[in-house]
Amino acid sequence: MKSQKHNQGELKQLSVKIEKDIVENIEKMAEVSGIAIDDLVVIALKRFKASHGDYLGKTPTFD
Repeated sequence: MKSQKHNQGELKQLSVKIEKDIVENIEKMAEVSGIAIDDLVVIALKRFKASHGDYLGKTPTFD
């Protein structure tokens, strides 16, 4: 996974307030893994999006 490229193309900033322990965990994960915080957040959000297409109004079809 470290070889995958994230945050490619046009970028847009998003500012959010999240629980302090989550921020501290992400910072620690970035430090230990050597992966930028921005990339870790994008990876997490891409995984969430893949699991929750219903939040985007997409429902799976079972043909």
